[in-house]
Amino acid sequence: MNLHGIFPPLTTPFAPDGSIAPARLRENIARYNRIGLAGYVVNGSTSESVLLRWEEIYSLWETAKAAAAPGKTMIAGTGAESTAETIEHTNRAASLGFDAALVRTPSFYKPAMNDTTLAEHYLRVADAARIPILVYSVPIFTHIQVEAPLIVRVAQHPNIIGMKDSSGDVSGVQKIIAAAPKTFRTLVGSAATLYESLELGAVGAILALACAFPELCVEVYEAARAGDKPRARSLAQKLIAPAKMFGPQYGIAGLKYALDRLGYYGGPPRRPLLPVGEAAQREIDAMLAGLVTESAARS
Repeated sequence: MNLHGIFPPLTTPFAPDGSIAPARLRENIARYNRIGLAGYVVNGSTSESVLLRWEEIYSLWETAKAAAAPGKTMIAGTGAESTAETIEHTNRAASLGFDAALVRTPSFYKPAMNDTTLAEHYLRVADAARIPILVYSVPIFTHIQVEAPLIVRVAQHPNIIGMKDSSGDVSGVQKIIAAAPKTFRTLVGSAATLYESLELGAVGAILALACAFPELCVEVYEAARAGDKPRARSLAQKLIAPAKMFGPQYGIAGLKYALDRLGYYGGPPRRPLLPVGEAAQREIDAMLAGLVTESAARS
């Protein structure tokens, strides 16, 4: 399986009445298909996954799988709080032709979520899943960070093939890569640390910014892979400001506004999330104008 490269965790398009808009998802994917992306993640954190009903998620999986160009690696976000439900969703994704499942750490009963509990969860999911598993560490939302000792415990399982680390902790990523088997693929979810993580041995990234700036994210990856460190580092610097803006500052609502401004369909976020206000829109517009100017200057 090709897990090398850049994967956008696709945003979920909503119609004005709040329902999902599959036609808009097809339009976005048709445009992404023309870019050198390795594949797509459907129902990640950027997809507003916790605000979706599973019937809607299944519909989005079907739409994305049908719209993706041949050769794109398809990853489904299948994590749930219970092990049994995670297995159920993972095998539903398998039946739809997805290549791998991205399984977030359960988090509601956080005091009980130690390495022993999480290892048991992942190993049981991997035993029952009909597609390979990627461990998903996203501590900004779950308040649980997957570290090297847990990966050492689960990475020997033949059906646990890698992870997405969205911690932004470069030293933690380095420890995981050093401790894991050579066949274990580490992808990162932090655009601000993309270059550093690739230098340490990460094989790619699942980046929210790749929804809005797929070409730039792919350029960083390709330059790093080619060994052009100055170019990769310079390009990666351009991701830092939008990473902050569409992370802790304005989040998914800001990212969706940027998508609308860039010719994709962003649309509204789902309640309780609210669209960004006028002041935020002006700030995002200024940032986008700066990136467009820099891109024009490079070409």
